Order: sequence, then C-alpha cells, then structure tokens
Amino acid sequence: MGMIGGSLEAFIGAVHRRAAVFDGEIELVCGAFSSNPEKSKATGYALYLPDERVYGSFEEMILKEKELPEGERMDFVSIVTPNHMHFPPAKLALENGFHVVCDKPMTLNLAEAKELARIVKETGKLFCLTHNYTGYPMVKEAREMVRSGKLGKLRKVVVEYPQGWLSKLEEATSYKQAIWRTDPAQSGAAGCMGDIGTHAENLAEYITGLKITELCADLTIFVEGRKLDDDGNVLLHFEDGVKGVLHASQIANGEENALNIRIYGELGGLEWRQMEPNTLIYRTQEGQRIFRPAVGELSAAAKAHIRVPSGHPEGFFEAFANLYRNFAVTLRSVMEGKEPDPLYADFPSAEDGIRGLAFIETVLQSNQSSEKWTKFVE
Repeated sequence: MGMIGGSLEAFIGAVHRRAAVFDGEIELVCGAFSSNPEKSKATGYALYLPDERVYGSFEEMILKEKELPEGERMDFVSIVTPNHMHFPPAKLALENGFHVVCDKPMTLNLAEAKELARIVKETGKLFCLTHNYTGYPMVKEAREMVRSGKLGKLRKVVVEYPQGWLSKLEEATSYKQAIWRTDPAQSGAAGCMGDIGTHAENLAEYITGLKITELCADLTIFVEGRKLDDDGNVLLHFEDGVKGVLHASQIANGEENALNIRIYGELGGLEWRQMEPNTLIYRTQEGQRIFRPAVGELSAAAKAHIRVPSGHPEGFFEAFANLYRNFAVTLRSVMEGKEPDPLYADFPSAEDGIRGLAFIETVLQSNQSSEKWTKFVE
C-alpha cells in the first residue's frame, strides 16, 4: 500500500495505517504524506520507510512507483486527504494501473464522483470507499437479519448522527480539522451533512438494501460566522414505500460520536448504536433479544468480521480494518486470477460514493426549494 495524505499531524491517516496492517495482509511501502515535502519526509522517517519511497507529491509517487518492477511497487493507494484532494490522485492512480482505497466522501462534488466511477469501470481496477461503519460485525448481522426476512416487510428507518464538537466557532482557532471541514473550497458545498450525514445515509441504505428515492431537508447554520451547515433534519422516502427520518448535527452539545439506527418492520425492529458497537437489539411486541459477537446464531457475514471472544469489545479500528482486510483479500484474488469470495468482496464501492454525493446535492436542493419533496438526484 502507498498512502496519500496522513502526515504526523493528521488524525484519520493514522487510523487508516493502523487498520490496514491489522490482519497482516497489507504493508505500507511508500507515501506522499503531505503537500509539504518536508512534512512528507518527516512522516516517512517516523514510519521507518526508506527515503527513496517517500515522495514530495502524489504525482511523483504514482509515476515513480509505476516505474518499479511488479512485486516491488505498491499494489494500491490509500487516499486520506481533505475532500477536495480525493479526485485528482484517485484519477491519476487508476489511470496508471493502481487500485484505490479512498476516504469519504468520494469527491468534492457529484460531477467528479460520476467521472471517477466511470474511470473505475473503464480501468477495471478495484475501488473501496471507507464508510467504516459498515465494517462492524453487528451492522452486518443487522443487514443479514433484514435480508432473511426477520423483520418482515420494512416500514420505517430512523437514523441519526449527533456530535457536539463544532458547538463553537472552532474554525476561528488553529484547530485544523475544524478549519478544512467548514471551508467550502476544501469540504464541498455541505458541512455537517457532507461530513457525517453521508455516513447516516450510507448506513441506512446498506442495512436495508433500499435506496432513498426522495427527501425533504431543512439545514441550519447555528454558529454565527460559519460558512456551512452545522445541523440538518431530513425526511426520507425509500424504495418499497418505506419512510425514514435522518438527523445529523455537529452542534449537539455534549454528544461525542452518537451514530445510531433503528429499523422497524411488520414482524420486529432492530437498533444499533456506534458507541456500543457489540450490541444489536432485536425487538418484537413480545420482548427483546440482545445479540453480541459469538453469542447466539450469528450469520456467516457477522462471524467473518469478528476477531475476539464474547465480552471483549470490538470497535472503531476493527471496523476500519475489516474494510482494508476485505479489500486486500479481494485484491489478492483478482491478482491471482481467482473469483473473489462474496463474503469478503463486501466494502463500499464507487456506486456508494455517487450515492453519497447525490444525497448531499439533493439535500442542498431540497433545503432551498419551496416544494415539500425533492426527487433523489441520480
């Protein structure tokens, strides 16, 4: 693996690196860790990489790695930069024969997402979008329960993602994460909805297997001086007549990372909370049953993503690691000319990336429209 972005001062880059090596399937061999060549070199030195495999730009890395012999050069690149720098390196990597893992959202806007998906299809390379919450074993168990008909015909989905870290104008300080995430030039046209609302959208579609068809959105900027939305409420219509509610906020004082989802059908309901990831609650009018890893009859999909015995919580790093492990196992099959195992060919794709950017664009259109419902942009 090569990495673009993720210098020593970055947050998410270190998460990706640790997750990638979790299962021994992936080795970090090179990187362009910052647009500042000195920062890139310092990061490479700290990670014990040879000087000649630490690059001053992503263009230099991709083109020089391409010149190396097969078996020595990187097999794929992980892109962990701010949103506006997802498309250029992903495009260049794909066009030069490298597979790609990319942080979400896939690109800065929908037009770029569609173009990148076209390139993925044209080159035939693997592409993984790191919607990491789909990597949790209990999320996969929830999806399998829905697929198996355990809930009956679905009726309602309630998904929310409240945070409180932007309750003040943090971007006016030296807080780097706040500065770029609230800057339209780097983050895109949406703030809270682009950053975490897309996680909620992706989780709802992943578990239910249903696409959002139309929505009614209300976005707000509560913190004076902020350029992008920091709170949003969205009514959802899914396929098959299923109704939903999505709420995302970064000004919910006191909240940390409280992503949670509830799904209700004719026969029962499910609830999963990211801050208690080992617990999946199944409810009926007769009572409730709580699932945890290695307890009860879990599906093959859930078991394939569990690493530790019952009572030992698995969390954020493991969910990320499941995406990287699945990508690596699938990539190995492709490189060996074998048919990938569907159990592991389970990671968000370029199509999921398009859905995320289309969700953002539809939400923005709906927020500005006087009409109640806005058709989902395809």
